[in-house]
Amino acid sequence: MPRTPGSHSSRTPKLAGVTSSSAPLALVGDRYWVYLIARAVPAALVAAFITFSADHSVRVGWTALAVLGAATGLIVVTASVRMLRGATGTLLAIQGAALLVGAVIALVASASGVGVFTAVLGAVFGLSGALELVAGIRARGALSVARDWIFLGGLSMVFALAIVFIPVDYSEVITVPGKDVPNLTASVVVVGTLGAHAAIAAVYLVIAGLSLKWAKHPEAVTTVESAP
Repeated sequence: MPRTPGSHSSRTPKLAGVTSSSAPLALVGDRYWVYLIARAVPAALVAAFITFSADHSVRVGWTALAVLGAATGLIVVTASVRMLRGATGTLLAIQGAALLVGAVIALVASASGVGVFTAVLGAVFGLSGALELVAGIRARGALSVARDWIFLGGLSMVFALAIVFIPVDYSEVITVPGKDVPNLTASVVVVGTLGAHAAIAAVYLVIAGLSLKWAKHPEAVTTVESAP
């Protein structure tokens, strides 16, 4: 039917990678930034706890994993249930569940040594990072928060790969004239690296959350094509 002058098309323009026929992926707008800021809180607490603790033993590492995994996992699962739909929402919900499982393992295996701790830490952050990275890639071009998922997922995967290459029997004597300095061991390196990872994530999450809050055009309801 020919269009008459002044008539308006009922069809809405399509964005790249976005269709009206696919299931809604996310509600990312005025409140999603709260979840990003919320994730920064446990990360910052763990980073401060490790940084200012003279004890970098495996026991401290298990405690940090339990706190970080439980708090972050709960926040991620809550955000997924309340604000995400579709396959991407499922991926992030599984990510949160993986972190919660890691927290439970940390409580159960808290008496285990550095070998078990490194393996669990690498598995938990490797899996959760991969899930968040895939979720970000799926939403790339449709949601601005996708770049944050990509960065955070990639950061977790790099951290997981870095610690698994640390020999569990690593030990180096540190000598400082006039001071009693403990040896640099595998647990010190792994726990210290966990603190560094948490610090980087905390800073990034605050910046990402505030950037989303102050965005001029936050997303409302967005739909994204499913990956083939």
